[in-house]
Amino acid sequence: MLYNVVVNDWGETTYVPTALGNGLLAAAIAVLLVAAVALARLQAKREKKTDAKSERPENSRYGSGKLTVRQLVFCAMAVALATVLSNIKLFHFPTGGSITLLSMLIACLPGYFFGLGAGLMTGLAYGVLQLLMDPYVLYPMQLVMDYLLAFGALGLSGLFSNTKNGLLKGYLVGVLGRYVFTVASGCIFFASYAWEGWSVLPYSMVYNGIYIFAEASVSIVVILLEPVKAAIGRIRRLTMEA
Repeated sequence: MLYNVVVNDWGETTYVPTALGNGLLAAAIAVLLVAAVALARLQAKREKKTDAKSERPENSRYGSGKLTVRQLVFCAMAVALATVLSNIKLFHFPTGGSITLLSMLIACLPGYFFGLGAGLMTGLAYGVLQLLMDPYVLYPMQLVMDYLLAFGALGLSGLFSNTKNGLLKGYLVGVLGRYVFTVASGCIFFASYAWEGWSVLPYSMVYNGIYIFAEASVSIVVILLEPVKAAIGRIRRLTMEA
């Protein structure tokens, strides 16, 4: 059996993974991380072909374009560090949702470094690890929206991996992606929690916006700091080396 049915302190029926379920989730994380780096390799090869056809100097952003242990380790470390930081809560709502210490920023880095495909796979791995560490599942589709789609959307940071100020742009898009799925989940699955006198959509937008955009505001300030820019640039160059 992959999960146990549990009634929590609020009288809600929730689903908690068993030891076998946790083992499968851990295996899924490993597969997603390998897929992330494999997609980074494919993007690198595609970029090299584009450079060759256009007779531009070869793009060295991914070194030789080979799957490297270094890139795999970086993706795994980003997922692990983002999870650790997600448990450092600067503010926590009793009914769910927290302002954490830059966890979303760390989760967006693989996409910025390695491209969209790698970012999405790493975001999914991050969501699965969140499910493994702190599951709160009322419905199967709520699991999909809150853990897979919402956290996976942070990988949209890869859309701007080759552009000027790409990390800032990618982070904003990734955060907005997470916000959209979280608001949708609030409307569909948590309508009964709406504040008195509030319709469910405004409630979900405000409730989820408070903690998501509060953390995003702090992260944007951090991203714009010159020492942070320089440090991220150095790490990026290190991970690109073959």
